[in-house]
Amino acid sequence: MKIDPVRNFALSLEGVAEEPHHHYSSFRVRGKIFVTIRPDEQFIHVFVEEEDRELALAVYPDFTEKLRWGGKVLGLRVALHSAKPKAVKALVAKAYETRVRKDAGPRASRAAKRAPKP
Repeated sequence: MKIDPVRNFALSLEGVAEEPHHHYSSFRVRGKIFVTIRPDEQFIHVFVEEEDRELALAVYPDFTEKLRWGGKVLGLRVALHSAKPKAVKALVAKAYETRVRKDAGPRASRAAKRAPKP
């Protein structure tokens, strides 16, 4: 699979923008990252929760692996060259849904965050 279908799908989701992230590219909703693209465009990093990550690792062991940052697992590394397009689309959609769900609800203002608690 090539990166263009991934990019087209991600950008078709409501409110998504592609922006740089260090030397990577990223897809964001409300400014928050849910997928990054490595510079070589051979892998994407998909940020899903543990349950979805473990399911994907079990179902798609040929093209997914845990994405580690330090000692923590943050998501999945997906090898596009061997990935099934339908599976990649589902993983990107799940990452998007996860990010939107985490950011649902009203955002507290900065003043409210700094206000002393009684």
